Amino acid sequence: MDMEDAHKLKLVGTEEIRQLFLGFFGEEKRTHIAEVCRMVQDVNEQVAYLRSSVIGVLVKECTRAFVEHEEELLAGTFKGSLIDHISPEVHAAYEACSRKAYASIYRSKDVVDIELAGFKVIMTLLDLLIDAVMSPEKAYSQLLINRVSDQYDVHAPTLYGRIQAVLDYLSGMTDIYALDLYRKINGNSLPAV
Repeated sequence: MDMEDAHKLKLVGTEEIRQLFLGFFGEEKRTHIAEVCRMVQDVNEQVAYLRSSVIGVLVKECTRAFVEHEEELLAGTFKGSLIDHISPEVHAAYEACSRKAYASIYRSKDVVDIELAGFKVIMTLLDLLIDAVMSPEKAYSQLLINRVSDQYDVHAPTLYGRIQAVLDYLSGMTDIYALDLYRKINGNSLPAV
């Protein structure tokens, strides 16, 4: 859930996130959670505990929905997502978190700026690497291709295979690795010579 990150970034307050997460639980579980949170001093750790508890509830609910609709799922006739078939109480809490996430997180200027930058990073890497496997005879293309790990067959005999290798390479990157490679390729972060 992005809610925990939003809390750390102070896009969502502690009490608000606590109330949103507690909405997933019945009274007995809320009492237990309150006791656990009293033992944990760090507010971020409390939120992490709440988040993991919420994930546990969602996994249990989705598992139940899967088992109840297994035949439809296997037949390809299942309508909607598993989340659409969880209990009404948990679904209401999920929807409340979704509304808050959309209103406070995904539309936040900082988050939008990060998404825009991420789009630029991925599109630049994608364009450069696909150009490289399309024209591997060029010197710059060879430099780029040499950056790709041997586990990806960027020398495949077909263009389709080479492009698929590039897509596999990009999709396997962490955010930090992609940003680091982007900076190096653009000359913004050079190793010491």
